[in-house]
Amino acid sequence: MAKAKKELNTKLYAVVVFFLILAMLIAITATTFKSKYTAYDPEKVAVAYTESIVNRGDGYNAYKNALISKNYKYGDYIREYYIYPVIYAENGYEPGDDTDSIFGFNDESYIGDKTANDDGTLSGQVIDKMYTYYEQLITELKGWDNYDEFFTKYFAKLAEVRKEVFGDSYITDDIMFTALEANVSAYGDKLVGVEYEEDENTGAVISEAAAGIYEKTYGEGYILACEALNVQDIESLDEYKASLDTAVLDTYKVSVDDISAAKIVTVSVKVNGNETASMDVTVVCIGSSWYVDNTNTVSASLYTFCN
Repeated sequence: MAKAKKELNTKLYAVVVFFLILAMLIAITATTFKSKYTAYDPEKVAVAYTESIVNRGDGYNAYKNALISKNYKYGDYIREYYIYPVIYAENGYEPGDDTDSIFGFNDESYIGDKTANDDGTLSGQVIDKMYTYYEQLITELKGWDNYDEFFTKYFAKLAEVRKEVFGDSYITDDIMFTALEANVSAYGDKLVGVEYEEDENTGAVISEAAAGIYEKTYGEGYILACEALNVQDIESLDEYKASLDTAVLDTYKVSVDDISAAKIVTVSVKVNGNETASMDVTVVCIGSSWYVDNTNTVSASLYTFCN
């Protein structure tokens, strides 16, 4: 008697295919998610931090990848700890105070004639004067690692310079951020150069083309790249966490108990294929995200590279 031909178990097949497709979709989604969101990859976080500094000398925005920005909007942290102490200097402001009930130099009663009638010319003078001081701080502090001293000195100086130019004490967080970010941008332009640009409507020249330090040093069409070469787990997580400054972390609203892992990522900086600098970046995991531990990462060597 001939053996009965086995029939395909369509239900079992459907179940197997379903789970295979589900596994593929999960893998694809995870890969896409990881590539899209830098924070989920310790190497990408370390490289992004380094690139911000190297590409435009921008340690200011590099902190957006760091612990300092974990539980704060970065701008809010700067306001609370560095800008408001200047604006409300005469009223005993402390970080965390409710500014709605405090009288400060941002009140309209401080606006003088020059402030009221400025067409942007005087504001531009303030920014230009502050740029010299900005470069001075970059040199003196060897970058942005000591952000506390940087912000404290920069904003105190800005209040002085603005008063000299405008003749009044009026100052706001918008004025402070505008000056700082203009200086950060100008410093980056000094490194990478600027392209010729003119106004679309009037044809007026906005900027003349000018080569930056990098092009003058490494040649036209230079290629600058950052790459994570080595990743090491910090051997004793408990010892590492015990070494952290909890008072500083408190200002970030971060607890050492939140940290579940820590690594050191060595990032290489190459120009035209040749390594010109490198930096060890300490990164920590909180939840499912990674952040640069800016309290344990020294970037001074990158500013030597930038200049």
